[in-house]
Amino acid sequence: MNYSWRWFGTGFNFRRFIGFSRMIRCSKGSKMVIKMTPHDPNFETRVRENFALQQVMSLIGARMVNVGPGLCEIEISARQDLTQQDGFIHAGIVTTILDSSCGYAAYTLMPADSRVLSVEFKVNLLAPAKGEIIRAIAEVKRAGRTLTVCSADAFADETLCATMLATMMCLEPTKK
Repeated sequence: MNYSWRWFGTGFNFRRFIGFSRMIRCSKGSKMVIKMTPHDPNFETRVRENFALQQVMSLIGARMVNVGPGLCEIEISARQDLTQQDGFIHAGIVTTILDSSCGYAAYTLMPADSRVLSVEFKVNLLAPAKGEIIRAIAEVKRAGRTLTVCSADAFADETLCATMLATMMCLEPTKK
């Protein structure tokens, strides 16, 4: 039998979420739920503490709004010093919060003593980032032992302005 897979829905509330599961339905009507389970039960505290150490996030005034297993939402308020020549939020700033949201979404599923590092990403800029709040929402697509693939969308107020596909690497502590 030849099954064609398609996304049925993400089970992900844009504004607020607790936990995570993704529903997939194949063409024959059966369903499969993918649950993301963190290695570390205290992942949220660890992720938020690590986010507080990121000086670039502080520099641009980024806030971690939500974090859940395999998910992260980061937002910034629009400021004049973050704009480009036409008054839109600079693409580099949008990319920065997309990258961090992907990194922290991946980090939620990594062991407690690990670190996370971006190894590759692709960004598509879909519309000017023009609005009061720029929000990046990331989810893990597949978490492996070393590499994790994530996707993220950036919204300027309610308008989708950019999307990212990223690969994150889990850095285990060095053994002495």
